[in-house]
Amino acid sequence: MKSIKDLRTDYLKSELNVEDLSEEPLTLFTEWLSKAITYSNDANAFVLSTVNSYGVPSSRVLLLRDVTKKGFSFFTNYSSRKSQEIEFNPNVCMNFFWPEMERQVRINGSINRLSEQESDDYFISRPYESRIGAWCSPQSQVIKSREVLEKKINELKRKYPNEVPRPENWGGYFIIPSEIEFWQGRASRLHDRFLYKKDGESWMINRLAP
Repeated sequence: MKSIKDLRTDYLKSELNVEDLSEEPLTLFTEWLSKAITYSNDANAFVLSTVNSYGVPSSRVLLLRDVTKKGFSFFTNYSSRKSQEIEFNPNVCMNFFWPEMERQVRINGSINRLSEQESDDYFISRPYESRIGAWCSPQSQVIKSREVLEKKINELKRKYPNEVPRPENWGGYFIIPSEIEFWQGRASRLHDRFLYKKDGESWMINRLAP
């Protein structure tokens, strides 16, 4: 295996200047995401970091399902570890990395559950197998084997051959950003970084040192 210490990339594809910024960070985020989608079907993947009651952080990769002028939405199991940590501490961090564009976006904000109707609407739009999977998995819990899941799936398919209702412990979250940092890789590690910080109804913008 090649030595990790010798792995290097010089970022040369683009730059980020003040004149490239928009007044609203969600506008710029949407532009970046739209371009990232042209490179990858996983462009909506992001890392969500939460903190438990002992102050211990944990992170996992999730999929963004909607972005509006007000924030970001995703869906998950409300009984999972991340959901338990969210209930304890609603301050979270999101991180998107798009290596094809040498770009990264970090978002800090507070999180709330989406409405029952919003969760129902999205659940209905999911593929049949995914809806069955939402019922099957006791997410983050210890299980004896994969066979336990497969047996449960078969039982659920017999119970719900067509319509699959949304489980009560499954639904969406909405993240309201308070800070959004845009990072553009540059040569010699002299990256471009701009931080949007919420200030009342507007956003303060500052360039950060790389």
